[in-house]
Amino acid sequence: MLVQVEPSKEAYGRFLFRKAQLDGACGFPATDLPDFLYPFQRAIVEWALQGGRAAIFADCGLGKTPMQLVWADEVRRHSNRPVLIITPLAVGYQTAGEAEKFGIEAAVSRDGHIAGPITITNYERLHLFDCGEYGGVVCDESSAIKSFDGARRALVTDFMRTIPYRLLCTATAAPNDYIELGTSSEALGYLGYMDMLGRFFKNDQNTSKPMSFRMRGTNHAELRDRAKWRFKGHAEESFWRWVSSWARAMRKPSDLGFEDADFVLPPLELREHIVKANRPAPGMLFEVPAVGLREEREELRRTLNERCELVASILSDADRAVAWCHLNDEGKLLASLIDGSVEVAGSESAEAKEEKLIAFSAGQIRVLVTKPKIGAWGMNWQHCNRMTFFPSHSYEQYYQAVRRSWRFGQVRPVTVDLITTEGGANAMKNLERKSEQAGRMFDALTRHMRDALAIRRSDEYDQEVTVPEWVTSSIS
Repeated sequence: MLVQVEPSKEAYGRFLFRKAQLDGACGFPATDLPDFLYPFQRAIVEWALQGGRAAIFADCGLGKTPMQLVWADEVRRHSNRPVLIITPLAVGYQTAGEAEKFGIEAAVSRDGHIAGPITITNYERLHLFDCGEYGGVVCDESSAIKSFDGARRALVTDFMRTIPYRLLCTATAAPNDYIELGTSSEALGYLGYMDMLGRFFKNDQNTSKPMSFRMRGTNHAELRDRAKWRFKGHAEESFWRWVSSWARAMRKPSDLGFEDADFVLPPLELREHIVKANRPAPGMLFEVPAVGLREEREELRRTLNERCELVASILSDADRAVAWCHLNDEGKLLASLIDGSVEVAGSESAEAKEEKLIAFSAGQIRVLVTKPKIGAWGMNWQHCNRMTFFPSHSYEQYYQAVRRSWRFGQVRPVTVDLITTEGGANAMKNLERKSEQAGRMFDALTRHMRDALAIRRSDEYDQEVTVPEWVTSSIS
């Protein structure tokens, strides 16, 4: 027997509040931006303020931190309300240090209180804060949001939903994952990711049911597993123009027509090492290259000692280095083999992780051992030019890990040692394919950015138009 329960007015009001989106542009013109911004940074901040809700997809070292600080400072002065900046672990203190350097009033809060006109916290502590207290919010390294569990990802989206001024900042905007661009749009209050897929894409299942019903309750990872999304006919041009309406992307200043003089990267050396297992897989008389994810993972476990010993040997002469890993056993073994190393493990508290990441940033640790999903977002480690990496199929983790050190502001060549197995060649090929795909995506996005910046409205033309006499005579 079904019993219909009438929801209370309070419950229904909360439901509407959670579902609400603010419509229309809500921005305002910039007033007096500081002189420390580069010309391209000033142009991006002015555009983001004018839109009110925007995304900045700028490569590592292009100054997303000063741009978001200036944006936040303008918003808090315009709205007369505080602004919250949300960052990955340990990046908050780095952001506060940048604010002090640039003379912007900001402070870190770890318990949910408003610490200053610009309050800085990390994603792990967002549940302690009240969205109703803030006039603006910045999600730093917003690309990392999709790696959160469903509850935390929903918390971030709900927190931003009704805040009038919103800014997303990241270096890797969905290099091979269009769904992430949809989630960014949805977080900003524009087209939802399911609506985006329905408008611009089709899936290989070729089903006719509306996707909002067919995929309701499906998370992003399940969407990627269930269907391969590809552009509808003639939709690609429209898609990139739509993204250009709420995002600005750049790998270097010249992507938006500015000079690259102060933003030239030093050389990057990638060295690949193949490790062979000392024993064959169970049931095999001799070693056979791994085929498929299950065999690749089994091969990684059988070569655990050999790979970690090689890392310890490679980093023995490094003054500062990062040893990236993926498995708990890898992290423990690396920390025991490498002199002067400290591991940041996933099982540690947020406070313990922050303390170690900050210590490495300050040069107090010789070698940091951690996973990309813990420390690969947002940190500035130009003091370090050596690292090792166990390749996986995640291009974004690899890219972010390398760009902690190989970023604008680095003055030394950066060396990355890739330690893999014979079966790991599949992961290497996958990374190369995704790298090319990311390059094509950014080429398309920046091309449309330049086109968008060149567009002028009819009421903005300042040249006098000469009308032929026969036109005026026929009108009279």
